[in-house]
Amino acid sequence: MASSSQVTRRCFLQQTSVMGTALGVSTLTARRALGANERLAIGMIGVGGRGSAHMAKLRSLAQSHNVEITAVCDVWQVNLKRAAERGKGWFGREPKQFTRFGDLLTSGGVDAVVIATPDFSHTPILIAALKADKDAYVEKPMSITIEEANEALDVARARKRVVQVGTQYRSNGGFIAASKELATGVLGQINRISAQANFNQPRWARAYSDCKQKDVDWDAYLFNRSKRPFDARLLRRWHLYREFTNGLSGLWMSHYVDAVHLLTGAKYPRSAVAHGNIYVWKDGREHTDTFHALLDYPEGFLFDWGMGLGNSAGVFFAVYGTQGTLDIGNQYLTPNKLLLSPEGGSKGSKGSEEEDRTGTEP
Repeated sequence: MASSSQVTRRCFLQQTSVMGTALGVSTLTARRALGANERLAIGMIGVGGRGSAHMAKLRSLAQSHNVEITAVCDVWQVNLKRAAERGKGWFGREPKQFTRFGDLLTSGGVDAVVIATPDFSHTPILIAALKADKDAYVEKPMSITIEEANEALDVARARKRVVQVGTQYRSNGGFIAASKELATGVLGQINRISAQANFNQPRWARAYSDCKQKDVDWDAYLFNRSKRPFDARLLRRWHLYREFTNGLSGLWMSHYVDAVHLLTGAKYPRSAVAHGNIYVWKDGREHTDTFHALLDYPEGFLFDWGMGLGNSAGVFFAVYGTQGTLDIGNQYLTPNKLLLSPEGGSKGSKGSEEEDRTGTEP
């Protein structure tokens, strides 16, 4: 390893080229030793945008990890039928189909589940899966309340099940390597971490004219929310409404908070302040389109995070210490720059970057 003033992105790439590819499924398969002919049967709960992406990843790991998607569940027939067709084409037989997750959990033939439903239902479905003795991958945020999160943790421990939460930096090879490097003290005293995400678009304002009541199990969708007449906007644009998610902080900031904890070993901030408003997209959304938060950590650093939907400057992440800076660059979930430099450190020297590449959107 080069000295701290010479560590560049190239050094990181040498360490991370074999990391992070199959962490999600290997976490589940590690639970038990699979025989040569023993498959890992996965049930998909929620097969919209994120669920479809997870299905594609599972397909790519079908041979190496002996994985098959045996059941799919979604409240909207459009999603459900598309997922069933893909499953049949990918795995040679049509997966069982359900509109209610409870039916999938009791159907048999499922070892583990992937939960990619709207945020408000993550924890109740996770708890039900754990009580049905299923291991689980659950999309972030695992919960939108502390009480639900604690309940899920208690059940997972009591049932001794494997649970992985989908904060994407946690299983990113670049961030894993960065955390190991930072643990050596290369930056001196870390005192500030700064990150932001910028997109000049309404984001999550999906079209909903093709979403018809006859194709939706509306009661299953509302689940533990108050009953009301069918409203396609609440299904297709749930990200925009307070009753269904906690907005930018849960949808995006959760990734970054977890990355901060990975990089520093910190567990909880001791105080936090945040503010936001709807400045750009006045389209009926309830959640802010511009948001900023400051988190103060007992380890002695400040984390500031902001997100805006009225500018396309991109995504940034940087760690500042008394001896230098870790710049992760302009990227979207996959780092395109991992640069450790003494810039800003006590000697005031300036680092250089050996190479760069464009990040790719998953």
